Amino acid sequence: MLSSKTSRQKALLALAWVCFFWGTTWLASKEGVQHMPAIQLCAIRQLLGGSVYLIYFILTKHPWPKGKQWGTILILSVLNFMLSNGLSTWGVQYISSGLGAIIGAIFPLWLVLIALFGGDRLPQKAILGMVLGFGGVCIIFYDHLKDFLNADFTKGIILSVIATISWAFGSLYTKKHAANFNPYFSLGLQMLISSIALFSVSYTTGNTVSVAAIPANAWWAILYLVVIGSVLTFIAYIYSLQRLPTSLASLYAYINPMVAVLLGALIFHEKLNMYIAVGGAVTITGVYLVNDTFRKKTQPPL
Repeated sequence: MLSSKTSRQKALLALAWVCFFWGTTWLASKEGVQHMPAIQLCAIRQLLGGSVYLIYFILTKHPWPKGKQWGTILILSVLNFMLSNGLSTWGVQYISSGLGAIIGAIFPLWLVLIALFGGDRLPQKAILGMVLGFGGVCIIFYDHLKDFLNADFTKGIILSVIATISWAFGSLYTKKHAANFNPYFSLGLQMLISSIALFSVSYTTGNTVSVAAIPANAWWAILYLVVIGSVLTFIAYIYSLQRLPTSLASLYAYINPMVAVLLGALIFHEKLNMYIAVGGAVTITGVYLVNDTFRKKTQPPL
Protein backbone atom coordinates (compact mmCIF):
# COMPACT_ATOMS: atom_id res chain seq x y z
CA MET A 1 0.00 0.00 0.00
CA LEU A 2 2.81 2.38 0.94
CA SER A 3 4.69 1.57 -2.28
CA SER A 4 1.53 2.20 -4.31
CA LYS A 5 0.97 5.53 -2.57
CA THR A 6 4.59 6.58 -3.18
CA SER A 7 4.31 5.61 -6.85
CA ARG A 8 1.17 7.69 -7.24
CA GLN A 9 2.82 10.68 -5.58
CA LYS A 10 5.75 10.43 -7.98
CA ALA A 11 3.33 10.15 -10.89
CA LEU A 12 1.54 13.32 -9.74
CA LEU A 13 4.88 15.16 -9.48
CA ALA A 14 5.74 13.97 -12.98
CA LEU A 15 2.35 15.25 -14.18
CA ALA A 16 3.03 18.62 -12.55
CA TRP A 17 6.34 18.82 -14.45
CA VAL A 18 4.51 18.05 -17.70
CA CYS A 19 1.84 20.67 -16.96
CA PHE A 20 4.42 23.43 -16.64
CA PHE A 21 7.24 22.61 -19.03
CA TRP A 22 5.19 21.47 -21.99
CA GLY A 23 3.45 24.82 -21.68
CA THR A 24 6.79 26.54 -22.23
CA THR A 25 7.52 24.57 -25.40
CA TRP A 26 4.79 26.47 -27.27
CA LEU A 27 6.91 29.60 -26.92
CA ALA A 28 10.11 27.78 -27.93
CA SER A 29 8.43 26.30 -31.01
CA LYS A 30 7.07 29.69 -32.03
CA GLU A 31 10.56 31.17 -31.70
CA GLY A 32 12.08 28.37 -33.76
CA VAL A 33 9.64 28.48 -36.68
CA GLN A 34 10.26 32.20 -37.10
CA HIS A 35 13.74 31.34 -38.37
CA MET A 36 13.33 27.98 -40.17
CA PRO A 37 10.68 25.65 -41.65
CA ALA A 38 8.71 23.78 -39.02
CA ILE A 39 9.21 20.31 -40.52
CA GLN A 40 12.97 20.81 -40.60
CA LEU A 41 12.91 22.06 -37.00
CA CYS A 42 10.98 18.96 -35.89
CA ALA A 43 13.35 16.67 -37.79
CA ILE A 44 16.43 18.20 -36.11
CA ARG A 45 14.76 18.20 -32.70
CA GLN A 46 13.73 14.57 -32.95
CA LEU A 47 17.08 13.46 -34.36
CA LEU A 48 18.93 15.01 -31.42
CA GLY A 49 16.39 13.89 -28.82
CA GLY A 50 16.21 10.36 -30.19
CA SER A 51 20.00 10.13 -30.28
CA VAL A 52 20.17 10.93 -26.56
CA TYR A 53 17.88 8.01 -25.76
CA LEU A 54 19.59 5.64 -28.18
CA ILE A 55 23.11 6.39 -26.91
CA TYR A 56 22.02 5.82 -23.31
CA PHE A 57 20.40 2.45 -23.99
CA ILE A 58 23.26 1.27 -26.21
CA LEU A 59 25.79 2.14 -23.49
CA THR A 60 23.69 0.33 -20.87
CA LYS A 61 23.38 -2.67 -23.25
CA HIS A 62 19.60 -2.66 -23.08
CA PRO A 63 17.97 -5.33 -25.28
CA TRP A 64 16.50 -4.09 -28.54
CA PRO A 65 12.80 -4.51 -29.39
CA LYS A 66 11.86 -7.76 -31.08
CA GLY A 67 9.28 -8.93 -33.59
CA LYS A 68 5.87 -7.29 -33.26
CA GLN A 69 7.28 -4.64 -30.90
CA TRP A 70 8.71 -2.87 -33.95
CA GLY A 71 5.21 -2.57 -35.37
CA THR A 72 4.06 -0.76 -32.23
CA ILE A 73 7.08 1.56 -32.38
CA LEU A 74 6.39 2.41 -36.02
CA ILE A 75 2.74 3.19 -35.30
CA LEU A 76 3.66 5.43 -32.36
CA SER A 77 6.36 7.20 -34.36
CA VAL A 78 3.69 8.18 -36.89
CA LEU A 79 1.01 9.15 -34.36
CA ASN A 80 3.14 10.90 -31.73
CA PHE A 81 5.88 12.52 -33.76
CA MET A 82 5.32 12.65 -37.52
CA LEU A 83 1.69 13.75 -37.15
CA SER A 84 1.14 15.17 -33.68
CA ASN A 85 4.43 16.94 -32.99
CA GLY A 86 5.15 17.68 -36.64
CA LEU A 87 1.74 19.13 -37.48
CA SER A 88 1.35 21.12 -34.25
CA THR A 89 4.75 22.75 -34.81
CA TRP A 90 3.89 23.41 -38.44
CA GLY A 91 0.58 24.90 -37.31
CA VAL A 92 2.21 27.65 -35.22
CA GLN A 93 3.86 28.98 -38.36
CA TYR A 94 0.40 30.23 -39.34
CA ILE A 95 -1.30 30.87 -36.01
CA SER A 96 -0.28 32.31 -32.65
CA SER A 97 1.21 30.06 -30.00
CA GLY A 98 -1.79 30.95 -27.80
CA LEU A 99 -4.25 29.74 -30.41
CA GLY A 100 -2.17 26.62 -30.88
CA ALA A 101 -2.45 26.02 -27.14
CA ILE A 102 -6.24 26.38 -27.30
CA ILE A 103 -6.49 23.76 -30.03
CA GLY A 104 -4.10 21.54 -28.09
CA ALA A 105 -6.52 21.73 -25.16
CA ILE A 106 -9.14 19.90 -27.26
CA PHE A 107 -7.06 16.74 -26.87
CA PRO A 108 -8.77 15.42 -23.68
CA LEU A 109 -12.16 15.79 -25.34
CA TRP A 110 -11.03 13.51 -28.16
CA LEU A 111 -10.12 10.93 -25.49
CA VAL A 112 -13.65 11.14 -24.12
CA LEU A 113 -15.21 10.79 -27.57
CA ILE A 114 -12.95 7.86 -28.46
CA ALA A 115 -13.84 6.16 -25.17
CA LEU A 116 -17.56 6.77 -25.68
CA PHE A 117 -17.49 5.43 -29.25
CA GLY A 118 -15.56 2.46 -27.89
CA GLY A 119 -18.43 1.65 -25.57
CA ASP A 120 -16.85 2.84 -22.31
CA ARG A 121 -18.99 4.54 -19.67
CA LEU A 122 -17.36 7.55 -18.06
CA PRO A 123 -18.58 9.29 -14.89
CA GLN A 124 -20.69 12.33 -15.69
CA LYS A 125 -18.62 14.31 -13.21
CA ALA A 126 -15.46 13.56 -15.17
CA ILE A 127 -17.08 14.58 -18.45
CA LEU A 128 -18.35 17.80 -16.87
CA GLY A 129 -14.88 18.51 -15.53
CA MET A 130 -13.32 18.10 -18.96
CA VAL A 131 -15.90 20.37 -20.58
CA LEU A 132 -15.33 23.00 -17.90
CA GLY A 133 -11.59 22.68 -18.34
CA PHE A 134 -11.79 23.32 -22.07
CA GLY A 135 -14.30 26.12 -21.52
CA GLY A 136 -11.93 27.78 -19.09
CA VAL A 137 -9.11 27.62 -21.62
CA CYS A 138 -11.33 29.28 -24.22
CA ILE A 139 -12.12 32.09 -21.78
CA ILE A 140 -8.44 32.57 -21.00
CA PHE A 141 -7.64 33.00 -24.69
CA TYR A 142 -10.73 35.06 -25.49
CA ASP A 143 -8.70 37.66 -27.35
CA HIS A 144 -7.19 34.95 -29.56
CA LEU A 145 -10.48 33.32 -30.55
CA LYS A 146 -11.10 35.96 -33.20
CA ASP A 147 -8.18 34.41 -35.09
CA PHE A 148 -10.54 31.60 -36.04
CA LEU A 149 -12.34 34.08 -38.31
CA ASN A 150 -9.17 34.96 -40.18
CA ALA A 151 -8.83 32.92 -43.38
CA ASP A 152 -5.02 33.16 -43.17
CA PHE A 153 -5.11 30.96 -40.08
CA THR A 154 -7.27 28.19 -41.60
CA LYS A 155 -4.29 26.03 -42.55
CA GLY A 156 -2.75 26.37 -39.11
CA ILE A 157 -6.04 25.47 -37.42
CA ILE A 158 -6.54 22.36 -39.56
CA LEU A 159 -2.97 21.18 -38.96
CA SER A 160 -3.30 21.74 -35.22
CA VAL A 161 -6.65 19.92 -34.95
CA ILE A 162 -5.31 16.89 -36.80
CA ALA A 163 -2.31 16.96 -34.45
CA THR A 164 -4.56 16.76 -31.37
CA ILE A 165 -6.55 13.84 -32.79
CA SER A 166 -3.33 11.97 -33.57
CA TRP A 167 -2.00 12.67 -30.07
CA ALA A 168 -5.18 11.29 -28.50
CA PHE A 169 -4.90 8.03 -30.44
CA GLY A 170 -1.19 7.87 -29.69
CA SER A 171 -1.78 8.31 -25.97
CA LEU A 172 -4.37 5.55 -25.86
CA TYR A 173 -2.15 3.27 -27.93
CA THR A 174 0.79 3.98 -25.60
CA LYS A 175 -1.37 3.21 -22.57
CA LYS A 176 -2.33 -0.14 -24.07
CA HIS A 177 0.97 -1.34 -25.53
CA ALA A 178 3.85 0.46 -23.77
CA ALA A 179 3.94 -2.10 -20.96
CA ASN A 180 5.16 -4.73 -23.45
CA PHE A 181 8.67 -3.21 -23.63
CA ASN A 182 10.78 -0.34 -22.32
CA PRO A 183 8.75 2.77 -23.27
CA TYR A 184 11.74 5.11 -22.94
CA PHE A 185 13.88 3.13 -25.38
CA SER A 186 10.83 3.00 -27.64
CA LEU A 187 10.51 6.77 -27.37
CA GLY A 188 14.03 7.31 -28.66
CA LEU A 189 13.46 4.93 -31.56
CA GLN A 190 10.19 6.68 -32.40
CA MET A 191 12.01 10.02 -32.54
CA LEU A 192 14.78 8.67 -34.76
CA ILE A 193 12.36 6.95 -37.16
CA SER A 194 10.17 10.04 -37.42
CA SER A 195 13.20 12.31 -37.90
CA ILE A 196 14.28 10.29 -40.92
CA ALA A 197 10.77 10.55 -42.38
CA LEU A 198 10.52 14.29 -41.65
CA PHE A 199 13.95 14.99 -43.12
CA SER A 200 12.85 13.13 -46.25
CA VAL A 201 9.67 15.22 -46.52
CA SER A 202 11.54 18.44 -45.83
CA TYR A 203 14.28 17.88 -48.41
CA THR A 204 11.97 16.35 -51.02
CA THR A 205 9.74 19.42 -50.92
CA GLY A 206 12.70 21.81 -50.77
CA ASN A 207 11.31 23.29 -47.56
CA THR A 208 14.68 23.72 -45.82
CA VAL A 209 17.32 26.27 -44.92
CA SER A 210 21.07 25.76 -44.73
CA VAL A 211 22.27 24.59 -41.32
CA ALA A 212 24.81 27.42 -41.37
CA ALA A 213 21.97 29.91 -41.95
CA ILE A 214 20.07 28.87 -38.81
CA PRO A 215 20.54 31.71 -36.27
CA ALA A 216 21.57 31.26 -32.65
CA ASN A 217 18.04 31.99 -31.38
CA ALA A 218 16.67 29.04 -33.33
CA TRP A 219 19.42 26.73 -32.06
CA TRP A 220 18.68 27.75 -28.48
CA ALA A 221 15.00 27.04 -29.10
CA ILE A 222 15.88 23.63 -30.56
CA LEU A 223 18.15 22.84 -27.60
CA TYR A 224 15.37 23.73 -25.17
CA LEU A 225 12.85 21.64 -27.11
CA VAL A 226 15.24 18.67 -27.13
CA VAL A 227 16.32 18.71 -23.48
CA ILE A 228 13.10 19.89 -21.86
CA GLY A 229 10.43 18.94 -24.39
CA SER A 230 11.72 15.75 -26.02
CA VAL A 231 13.71 14.15 -23.20
CA LEU A 232 12.82 15.18 -19.64
CA THR A 233 9.14 16.00 -20.12
CA PHE A 234 8.41 13.02 -22.35
CA ILE A 235 9.90 10.74 -19.69
CA ALA A 236 7.67 12.40 -17.09
CA TYR A 237 4.62 12.11 -19.38
CA ILE A 238 5.04 8.38 -20.01
CA TYR A 239 5.67 7.81 -16.31
CA SER A 240 2.46 9.61 -15.35
CA LEU A 241 0.46 8.02 -18.19
CA GLN A 242 1.37 4.51 -17.01
CA ARG A 243 0.46 5.17 -13.38
CA LEU A 244 -2.53 7.51 -13.55
CA PRO A 245 -5.95 7.28 -15.26
CA THR A 246 -5.79 8.57 -18.83
CA SER A 247 -8.31 11.33 -18.07
CA LEU A 248 -6.20 12.55 -15.14
CA ALA A 249 -2.91 12.29 -17.03
CA SER A 250 -4.43 14.40 -19.84
CA LEU A 251 -5.10 17.37 -17.55
CA TYR A 252 -1.79 18.92 -18.58
CA ALA A 253 -3.56 20.03 -21.76
CA TYR A 254 -5.66 22.45 -19.66
CA ILE A 255 -2.70 23.75 -17.66
CA ASN A 256 -0.27 24.28 -20.55
CA PRO A 257 -2.20 27.25 -22.01
CA MET A 258 -2.35 28.89 -18.59
CA VAL A 259 1.42 28.56 -18.30
CA ALA A 260 1.77 30.14 -21.73
CA VAL A 261 -0.39 33.09 -20.66
CA LEU A 262 1.58 33.73 -17.48
CA LEU A 263 4.91 33.44 -19.26
CA GLY A 264 3.66 35.82 -21.92
CA ALA A 265 2.88 38.34 -19.20
CA LEU A 266 6.22 37.88 -17.44
CA ILE A 267 8.46 37.70 -20.50
CA PHE A 268 6.60 39.73 -23.14
CA HIS A 269 4.64 41.98 -20.73
CA GLU A 270 1.27 40.88 -22.07
CA LYS A 271 -1.71 42.23 -20.17
CA LEU A 272 -3.52 40.05 -17.66
CA ASN A 273 -7.28 40.69 -17.61
CA MET A 274 -10.52 39.36 -16.14
CA TYR A 275 -10.83 36.74 -18.89
CA ILE A 276 -7.66 35.11 -17.61
CA ALA A 277 -8.84 35.32 -13.99
CA VAL A 278 -12.30 33.88 -14.73
CA GLY A 279 -10.97 31.32 -17.19
CA GLY A 280 -8.35 30.21 -14.69
CA ALA A 281 -11.00 29.67 -12.02
CA VAL A 282 -13.21 27.66 -14.43
CA THR A 283 -10.25 25.54 -15.52
CA ILE A 284 -9.18 24.82 -11.94
CA THR A 285 -12.78 23.78 -11.18
CA GLY A 286 -12.74 21.38 -14.10
CA VAL A 287 -9.39 19.96 -13.00
CA TYR A 288 -10.76 19.43 -9.48
CA LEU A 289 -13.88 17.62 -10.72
CA VAL A 290 -11.92 15.17 -12.85
CA ASN A 291 -9.29 14.62 -10.18
CA ASP A 292 -11.87 14.12 -7.43
CA THR A 293 -13.86 11.69 -9.56
CA PHE A 294 -10.94 9.37 -10.19
CA ARG A 295 -9.58 9.75 -6.67
CA LYS A 296 -12.85 8.41 -5.26
CA LYS A 297 -13.06 5.77 -7.98
CA THR A 298 -9.62 4.36 -7.16
CA GLN A 299 -9.83 4.78 -3.38
CA PRO A 300 -9.96 1.38 -1.66
CA PRO A 301 -12.97 0.69 0.61
CA LEU A 302 -12.45 1.05 4.36
